[in-house]
Amino acid sequence: MPTHGASLGSGTDPGLTDHDRGPARAPAEQSAFPRPSGEIRLPVLAADPESVEHWGHGEPGSIYDYIRVAAFAIGPDGLISQWSDRAAEFFGVPAEEAVGCDPITTFAPRELWLRGRERMTEILAGQEWVGTAPYRDSDGRDSIAELYLMPARGEDGRGGVVCMAVDMRKLRRIETDLAASEAVFGQAPTGFVLFDRDFTVQRVNESFAEGLGMEPDDLHGLTIADLVPRPEAERLQQALHAVMTTGDPVVDLRFNGSVPARPGRRRWSISLYRLLSTNNRPMGVAGQVIDVTGRQRAEREAASARRSLALLNEAGAHIGSTLDLETTAKELLDVTVPGFCDVAAVDLYTGVLAADTDPGLGLQLGRADGAGELRRVASASTLAHTAMLHPEPQHQGPRAEIGGTFCYPPRSPYAKALRTGRSVTLTGPGNPDPDPMIHSTVIVPMVARDTVLGLVQLSRAKGSEPFDARDVAIATELVARAAVCIDNARLYRREHERALILQRSLLPPGNPAASGLEIACRYRPGSSGTEIGGDWFDVIQLPGNRTALVIGDVMGRGLRAAVAMGQLRTAVRTLAMLDLDPAEVLTALDEIASGLGDGDSNAGEADDSDRVELYLATCVYAVYDAVTRRCTFANAGHLPPVLVIPGDEALMLDVPPGLPLGVGGEPFEEVTMEIPDGALLGLYTDGLVESRKHQLEEGLSALRATLSGPPRPLENLCDHLLTALDPHHGEDDIALLMARVHALPEDAVGDWTLPSEPTSVARARELACAWLLSRGLDDLIDTTELLVSELATNALRHGRGDIRLRLLRDTTLVCEVWDNGYAQPRQRRARDTDEGGRGLQLVSLLADRWGSRRTPTGKTVWFELGLPRNA
Repeated sequence: MPTHGASLGSGTDPGLTDHDRGPARAPAEQSAFPRPSGEIRLPVLAADPESVEHWGHGEPGSIYDYIRVAAFAIGPDGLISQWSDRAAEFFGVPAEEAVGCDPITTFAPRELWLRGRERMTEILAGQEWVGTAPYRDSDGRDSIAELYLMPARGEDGRGGVVCMAVDMRKLRRIETDLAASEAVFGQAPTGFVLFDRDFTVQRVNESFAEGLGMEPDDLHGLTIADLVPRPEAERLQQALHAVMTTGDPVVDLRFNGSVPARPGRRRWSISLYRLLSTNNRPMGVAGQVIDVTGRQRAEREAASARRSLALLNEAGAHIGSTLDLETTAKELLDVTVPGFCDVAAVDLYTGVLAADTDPGLGLQLGRADGAGELRRVASASTLAHTAMLHPEPQHQGPRAEIGGTFCYPPRSPYAKALRTGRSVTLTGPGNPDPDPMIHSTVIVPMVARDTVLGLVQLSRAKGSEPFDARDVAIATELVARAAVCIDNARLYRREHERALILQRSLLPPGNPAASGLEIACRYRPGSSGTEIGGDWFDVIQLPGNRTALVIGDVMGRGLRAAVAMGQLRTAVRTLAMLDLDPAEVLTALDEIASGLGDGDSNAGEADDSDRVELYLATCVYAVYDAVTRRCTFANAGHLPPVLVIPGDEALMLDVPPGLPLGVGGEPFEEVTMEIPDGALLGLYTDGLVESRKHQLEEGLSALRATLSGPPRPLENLCDHLLTALDPHHGEDDIALLMARVHALPEDAVGDWTLPSEPTSVARARELACAWLLSRGLDDLIDTTELLVSELATNALRHGRGDIRLRLLRDTTLVCEVWDNGYAQPRQRRARDTDEGGRGLQLVSLLADRWGSRRTPTGKTVWFELGLPRNA
């Protein structure tokens, strides 16, 4: 740099530091070079080891990284003699233009020249001056500089001035930032700590020191290992190193420690971030520390409350999904183990499982015995061994298994819970459980509708926290919810069993007998988790070796559906006794079904809709004639019958379905067909072939495929169908009626047609006697001859057209007399003076059964006699 005027230098190279010159010499040591004349000898600092190591060592960065500073010199003549590069950058004036200029006339306005020269004279005379001056930097921005003018002397003794210029605005900004940082650091309620690059503490605020129970000055120079235990110190040391290396901050790092002034362990949260200078030079790591001991306790309580709420929500969604007692008890344990406890068991009074109205011993709240026989219905454990809570804690015997019955001792805490209806907590030494792994137990009675149903034992093993008041409240709420579900299941089971008893009492017992048919039937109710349905079947013997086969399904469930089924079944049997055609039977039954709910005159619209749903029914009514092997079908919205002819595949009979019973408005159609000997006829309800998971067509195809298999005995075939075609495990009731045709022997029927003449009566007697005699029925000849004579005489007198006589031998002897008259015979009591009117009385006295029915061309009067034992 060019200079002007006297130099203020000391005669040494200004670019050469002490470090570059080498270590300082002792005063007595002589230099190898001659000392220049007039050289001033400066005092040398003592060369002690601690001071020597700081010579020549400096880290990058200085105050000049933060503020703008410039230096220049003014010679004795008042002109600029030296102009540094920083001055050129500061003022935007190169050295070539600045050196040799008058600073007053160059930088100050004209009106200040006179006062400026006076001030410069004073400064050159030895007076310092500090002031401010506006300037424009190299970027063209206006700013204010603070000037420091300091008198100086050169080698020749002439005066000069050393000038320093500092950017005022940057300096004030730094002062403001330092004041704000000092305020935050010193007054913040949270702790602040500054680590250098060696991770030693450089500075802490009062809050940090108070948190550790120490003074701020005592913490200076300490390391992390001096503040927290070793495991936590290693973790924090790794975090400090990561922040210093990568620059990524660490937020909310939790660590534990202890404070001498405060009892117990404390927990803190620290956030670390790297400190950088203005030239992005890492200076250290700053940390903000917060004592979160109380927050952690609150967080634990909040987390516990959230877990409790989640547990209750899970219980509401999981418990009570079915109406089965045992399943509901298992669902309670699924919720509580292992989320709430380690071992649990559910004990119910045996009366609850039997669906009695008064469970157990009829224990209502307030009774003083607290005893009764209980049954363990469910248990669960997370322990390595099978931990089954003992029903008698004071007895060191075998533990209660699922399904076992027992009674608690009257003075035990379990009996106390049953007696009072309140929870009992057993913790620590007071816990009488013999299992050494159990250290806390809560006994919660199951109370629903002021009735004690049983109790639930919930236990925690060693290593888990014992039950506190909140846990007991949660356990009580869980058990209360389960108790309501179990009581609902108990009430449902009671109604289900009653409906099932009613329904079974209305179905035909065993396998009914039928002429020319082998009958096998099955009824399978739905599972205990579903309500009873209205499925039914019936086999009705009709006159003339005919049999009515009936199957139906009342829509709806429950006791009302079973009652409606019983009413319809009774109506069907009554109509069948009138010997009506199948279509006429369904027509009359449709009217009966429509009027079943008429008794609910006070029911509103909702009840009307229920009635319509309950009293709609489907039905198939078929009449099979064993003599002709012809069967007539009529269908009211039911599934079609299935027919299996030997050697062929099963087929669904094309019977017009019609509308369900109770709908009305449409006539029913009949279909008559002849069924071969050995053929199999099947009637069934939709529970066999349809479910929520299987479509109806799939079930019907499976039914045909199963029946098309190899021949089976009829009883085995029914069991096979129920096993193969019941994929929904009791979802709906199932009624099944199977009938195999067995043709009557050729000699079992005698059939003759006689003209409408008086001689035909005698001819009828002769034919009947001869037919009986040829078949070894001599014991029936006299009675049959008399009764045939009476019926033939009535047909001749009161009927018209030819007289037909038919004798049938199967399990009984049946005699039928046909004519073309529509007038039905009516039995009446003859007076003493009457000459006639006693024929039907005679028939009624001698025959086992008798009656009459209409035919398409007239009527038939018949009677029935039992066969002799040796026949």
